[in-house]
Amino acid sequence: MMSDFDFMAFGFDIAALVIFFVCWFGYEHLIRLLSKRRGMLLKDLTVVRHAWMREMVIRDFKLFDSNLIGHGVNSASFFASANLILIAAIGGALFSTDVTFQYATGLGIDTSSSLLVLKLSLVIVCLARGLLNFIWALRQMNYCVAAFGAIPLNVDKETADKFTEAASDIIDPAMSNFSQGVRGYYFSLAAGAWLFGPWALVIASIGAVFLLGWRQASSQASRGLRRMRELLEEHPYPTRTRPLYENDPAPLEDILAMHKDDRANHLPKKEPQD
Repeated sequence: MMSDFDFMAFGFDIAALVIFFVCWFGYEHLIRLLSKRRGMLLKDLTVVRHAWMREMVIRDFKLFDSNLIGHGVNSASFFASANLILIAAIGGALFSTDVTFQYATGLGIDTSSSLLVLKLSLVIVCLARGLLNFIWALRQMNYCVAAFGAIPLNVDKETADKFTEAASDIIDPAMSNFSQGVRGYYFSLAAGAWLFGPWALVIASIGAVFLLGWRQASSQASRGLRRMRELLEEHPYPTRTRPLYENDPAPLEDILAMHKDDRANHLPKKEPQD
């Protein structure tokens, strides 16, 4: 039979675990609620990606866009591989519980063998969810590749707007799942703090929420993306120096003449012959 002290300690662990899950699953809903107003990185980045898709649709040569998608695929693959390695390492510790418990006791971690299994299992759950996010992000990025290649050239503005919305609907959830996978590392570290007791789990969980929230709203990157969003909203579309539509007010002949003059200025001058 468990003593009163043990029961109370186990009750603290349960309460800390509840707080952890509230922070973990409640953070995303909180950010989506706060992002309805301006000044949140999540909303600003959505606008920036939409502007990227808008420019991608009217861009003739899409090598630049394919390189960006390739970078996203490589990043998601790297993090997915890292998650697999970490899951395998912690899984190995779970399959040798006696040895792991001896090492944990030697490090001064005061816990029972069964509770140690629960604590390590929580870390695996966080990493496994992140792994699924990265895998789903990878699949959606591959959908983006097919979508980019299927966009026709020389479309009118109305058609370009429709393709922009369709492409945004593909890339937004892909990047969102990538962000959720990266976010899983924060809460995996918080789950690992449970090894040092329930108070460590509570502090680490709340700290992860505050750190992620600060980076969403007050970091230098968030301020830069906020300014980028404002500039993109003020920018005329389509770009006047690159008319691609039939009814564009800038004459196509003027643009061709400008390119011709620019090319002539860069050609080597012929020296006079005797």
